[in-house]
Amino acid sequence: MKTGELLKLLSQNKITLKRRGKRHDIYYSPITGKSFPVPRHKTELADGTLDSILKDAGLK
Repeated sequence: MKTGELLKLLSQNKITLKRRGKRHDIYYSPITGKSFPVPRHKTELADGTLDSILKDAGLK
């Protein structure tokens, strides 16, 4: 999954951008109460990275 596809999924689930970093954006999930980084790269996300983001977002 590319970062753009992931961002669409996050916004559909009311997960909001908290702040922008140099290479990563920090998002906040009201589902879990956690903040987590999302890389701003145009390539495919690694499976482990994607799993970690989805878990922190409360989507997995």
